[in-house]
Amino acid sequence: MLNRWLSNILTAIVQFYRKFISPLTPASCRYQPTCSSYMLEAIDTHGGIKGFWLGIKRIGRCHPWGGSGYDPVPRKSDHKTS
Repeated sequence: MLNRWLSNILTAIVQFYRKFISPLTPASCRYQPTCSSYMLEAIDTHGGIKGFWLGIKRIGRCHPWGGSGYDPVPRKSDHKTS
C-alpha cells in the first residue's frame, strides 16, 4: 500500500517535470529512452522504492563523460538486490 502511494507521488512529480520544466530546457538526452521515461517505466515495473532508485542511478550516469545509447529498464529478475 505504501509502495503504491509512493509510486503515485513519484509518477506525478515526473509527469510535472515532463510537462512544465522539461520544455524550458534544451534537449540533451544521452540515452534512449529518456531519463524521465526510464524513471516512469522503472517505477511502474519495480514499484516506487526500487524504481526510483533505478531512475536515480540512471540520472547519475547521464553526464558528458558517461555512456549513451539504448539503456532499457531491467526486468524484475535482471536487477541486483543490493
